[in-house]
Amino acid sequence: MRIVYEITERTVDKYGQILMIPEIELNMFWTNLGWSDDDVIASYHAHGECEQYHSELKTDMDVERLPSGKFATNALVLELAMIAFNLLRMIGQESLRHKQPDRRKVRRRRLRTVISNLMLCGSHVTQHARKLIMSLGMSNTWRHAFWGIWQRFVLT
Repeated sequence: MRIVYEITERTVDKYGQILMIPEIELNMFWTNLGWSDDDVIASYHAHGECEQYHSELKTDMDVERLPSGKFATNALVLELAMIAFNLLRMIGQESLRHKQPDRRKVRRRRLRTVISNLMLCGSHVTQHARKLIMSLGMSNTWRHAFWGIWQRFVLT
């Protein structure tokens, strides 16, 4: 068993205000892994990202409270939520490749954004000459991303 230390000295707070007396933060990690100190610290920081995905699964997929008292039923609900979560994450990552309707550069899309902007977008479906035609409308800023995802996952 060993202890890994991380010491952070802050001279500026999160609002940009310069501090007269620096803030010193000490993080200690108890570990028995054979990893280097830097790997242990990086693993701890990656834990926060994992918690964010866990929170998204619970809130955005609405599985905060499981529907049944039976274990088998809850296991099935969690498996279905996991499949939906992974599909929505794939769609969200694919949407980053296409023209961005956002003003800032993003690395990932939250599930709620994918659901509201790509899954729940309004469209008009017409059947003509034995073909189904789907129109998203010119005012939909997500139409290019939707079309690119459609080509990537449905047409290939």
